[in-house]
Amino acid sequence: MRDELDIVAILPPTHPGEMLREEFLEPLGLSAGRVAKACGVPRTRIERIAREELGVSGDTAVRLAKFFETSPEFWMNLQARYEVQTARRSAADALANIAPYKSEAAE
Repeated sequence: MRDELDIVAILPPTHPGEMLREEFLEPLGLSAGRVAKACGVPRTRIERIAREELGVSGDTAVRLAKFFETSPEFWMNLQARYEVQTARRSAADALANIAPYKSEAAE
């Protein structure tokens, strides 16, 4: 079990674009252009998300949710998780130096 946790700890966070590309675009044979047109957004927005260069905004989340019959929360949760995991990694040294608050009443 410990080995599995070590592997998860070193894997990079999953970008919502990876999910879009690997679980929706490629398996369904969809192009970014087709999704963009159906969603009423610029093609470059979907391309940049799929290339993991751009995150998913609330606006994009509701549009992708409607098109793929998912929920906006699905897309926003992917984005939030990615951002938190990325921040946790980049701030690891600083976080190690932060002591949790302890109220005086608890002592």
